[in-house]
Amino acid sequence: MKTLLVVDDEKNLRTLYEQELIEDGYQVLLAEDGNQALDILQKNRIDLAILDIKMAGMNGIETLKRMMEVNKDIKVILNSAYSIYKSDFVTWSADAYLVKSSDISELKNKISELLG
Repeated sequence: MKTLLVVDDEKNLRTLYEQELIEDGYQVLLAEDGNQALDILQKNRIDLAILDIKMAGMNGIETLKRMMEVNKDIKVILNSAYSIYKSDFVTWSADAYLVKSSDISELKNKISELLG
């Protein structure tokens, strides 16, 4: 079973992703900010992280950089309500960049694609 880490400061979104992804057969761990995500990453084997960018404290771009230092092989999907960050070269180290939508089928398809 593949393990996903969902990092988002919006509780409702974390819960929605958790329910949907568990139904798809994944183990899902949740973090509400970058620090919590890094703590989880150091204690668990994570196959893929879904990472919000605009969060209080450490933003998703800084979290991405630190995650790559902990596990350079982790797959990361940046999932943001803002497409403006797509031009930030640091985001290019992620495996995918998706703009949040109420329809999470694009996210599910990208997870499937990246985990093969």
